[in-house]
Amino acid sequence: MAIIWKSSINGDVYEVRSAGKTLRLYTNGVFHTQYNPEQPLTGHVWDLLMLPAFFYAKNKIKRVLVLGVGGGAVIHLLRCFVKPEKIVGVELNPVHLTIARNFFNVKGMDIHLYQDDALSWVKNYRGEKFDLIIEDLFAEKDGEPVSVIKANGVWFSKLLKHLSNDGVVVRNFVSKDELMKCSAITNERINKRFQSIFQLTTIFNENFVGVFVKDKVNSRQLRKRLIEMPGLNPALKTSRLRYQIRCLK
Repeated sequence: MAIIWKSSINGDVYEVRSAGKTLRLYTNGVFHTQYNPEQPLTGHVWDLLMLPAFFYAKNKIKRVLVLGVGGGAVIHLLRCFVKPEKIVGVELNPVHLTIARNFFNVKGMDIHLYQDDALSWVKNYRGEKFDLIIEDLFAEKDGEPVSVIKANGVWFSKLLKHLSNDGVVVRNFVSKDELMKCSAITNERINKRFQSIFQLTTIFNENFVGVFVKDKVNSRQLRKRLIEMPGLNPALKTSRLRYQIRCLK
């Protein structure tokens, strides 16, 4: 894999690497984003962050909030397969935003990117609610990803404030233990706000993605819509979409 751009900024090392038409972003050695314009599915955790949109019918998800843009992998997936009217991305790291725009082509009238602390942005936001909120906030510690914000009752309450009446919260967790201890599962007050909760995993990553849905939905609905969606059908041997799902509520 060739390094096409590298820079050390304020003690952090950023690299954009290429393998054929695939680009990858690494920060301090941690893999942040993958993008190939001819092959939207990444085969990694970003596919899982998009999948919960398909618990709902086509065109149901109109407004999406992405907390933790990185290089914009999930934004490309949303644009390609979900096609929401508006995607709002919040990213603390200005270098990541610059790379997302300049290398990964995260641009367009439907995309609104903000350089801000996600906690502050969510606290101060007063606009229209979102149908899908994706939380993918990570930092690096000793070369390993760590969650930036604890998934406690205070944080979930803030997210719920900006979630539509039948919306979905999707969060990327570094481990199953972290997922199972989050307030949406352990806190009765938060748990009862969601009628359905799922765990998504893939053999290619150690991450556990939590899916918290206000409506009562099931995995059969998800699979049916994925099969009907060109480019996503997991039943095809040629499909890059590989996931495991487990119902937690």
